[in-house]
Amino acid sequence: MKKIFSILLVGIAIFTFAFSNSALAADSANGATIFNANCAACHAGGKNLVQANKTLKIDALKEYGMDSAEAIITQVTNGKNAMPAFKGRLNDAQIEDVAAYVLDQADKW
Repeated sequence: MKKIFSILLVGIAIFTFAFSNSALAADSANGATIFNANCAACHAGGKNLVQANKTLKIDALKEYGMDSAEAIITQVTNGKNAMPAFKGRLNDAQIEDVAAYVLDQADKW
């Protein structure tokens, strides 16, 4: 009985780990939809209509320390300067998806 219980616990742990990792994976395609609905007014084509030098192109993201998902998530969540905070308007998964989309597009814009 003890052996079956141990095997069952290991199976549950593996399933939980696998499921949680896939659940946390950001969805760039969904991020594109969210970006177009919420961000494109100021950032169409990776540009920045408010501060022209702070684009979403990879060189600018690197220059301003915004070339990681964590940095973009923080910026979108909390806002900064002219950029509004999207916390409360977008949930965490949506913000993660937007970050994934921005990083996927950064070298294409």
